[in-house]
Amino acid sequence: MLTAVVFTTALVGASAPLFAQSLGDVARKEEARRQALKEPAKVYTNKDLGSVAPAPPVPPPGATKPPSPPADAKDAEKDKDKTPVKDQAYWGGKVKELQAQADRDQTYADAMQSRINSLTADFTARDDPAQRALISSDRQKAVAELGRLKLAIVKDKKALADLQEEARRAGVPAGWLR
Repeated sequence: MLTAVVFTTALVGASAPLFAQSLGDVARKEEARRQALKEPAKVYTNKDLGSVAPAPPVPPPGATKPPSPPADAKDAEKDKDKTPVKDQAYWGGKVKELQAQADRDQTYADAMQSRINSLTADFTARDDPAQRALISSDRQKAVAELGRLKLAIVKDKKALADLQEEARRAGVPAGWLR
């Protein structure tokens, strides 16, 4: 058995140099290939690529224009008379609206954290500096968005607590807020 192993090893070791190309042969073939090329390959530099413009900042969620005030005093008086009746439907609707916004922001924050984790893993797996720069830029945007979302979640929780406190002061039954 030992002789068979030794014989096989010797046979494989002796036949390996027969099929290998020498470094000189490879160099001659590469030189011939380069001579056959008619024009040299295009070399791209940073000047050819130009610069990437920075992304515009993300506006905060409440950055929309407030509604315009009424045009005249008559409209203002009519608006005062149209104050909503604060019944069970009003309080329940407000709580559901605030809770839905808080849930939406929390879900989006969880998704953003998952994206940040994915981009971080992708960043560490890349060797190309250009790709790493793009991934890093995307990751920084995602981190900024996550920070904004965390602030929005805090505001949502505060708004919900303020509404519950307002309802308590108004003597609203606790069941109306569920």
